[in-house]
Amino acid sequence: MEEIIISGFGGQGTLFAGQVLAYAAMDADFHVTWIPSYGPEMRGGKARCTVIISDQEIGSPLVRRPSAAIVMNIPSFETFEPMVKPGGVLVVNQSLVPHRSQREDIRALYVPATELATDMGNMRVANMGLPGCAGPGAGHPAAGGTGASAGSPPGGTPPEMALVEQGGAAQRR
Repeated sequence: MEEIIISGFGGQGTLFAGQVLAYAAMDADFHVTWIPSYGPEMRGGKARCTVIISDQEIGSPLVRRPSAAIVMNIPSFETFEPMVKPGGVLVVNQSLVPHRSQREDIRALYVPATELATDMGNMRVANMGLPGCAGPGAGHPAAGGTGASAGSPPGGTPPEMALVEQGGAAQRR
C-alpha cells in the first residue's frame, strides 16, 4: 500500500494531480482513495490531497505517515517533509522551494517543475511533472503509470503528459 500526500497552494493543481494519480491506479485495477483538503480561498490558500493505492481493500483513508509526499511550496515542505516515513520519497518543486531535506532515511527528489512547464509553454502543467517522480520511487507500479507512453493522440503528447514523462526522467537521472 502506498500513501501519498500532494500539497501546495490553491491554484497549483495539487488536487488535480492527485486525481490523475488516483484514476491511473484505478485504471490499473488497484483500490484507491482520494481525499481533497482545502481552505475557503479561491486561489493561494492551502490545498492538499491524499491518495492511497493498494492491491487490497483500504480500511481507512487517513494518511499519517505517507510513503511519498509531493510538495509544491515552502509551507508544504515544512509540514510534510518530517512526516514521510523512513524509506519514503519526498518530491520537491525546486522552482519554488529552495530548502533541502536533511533527512538521510528518505529519498528526496528535486524537480524544477515550474521551469519545465514554462519551457514547454504552459506553466499551468507544473503539477504534472511531480507525480511522475513519486510513483516509481514510492515503489508502487500504478503511482507513476499514467499510460502517457501507451499511445499519444494525433498531434503528439499533450503537454501535461509530456511533463509527467519529464518528471519521471528527472527522477531516473
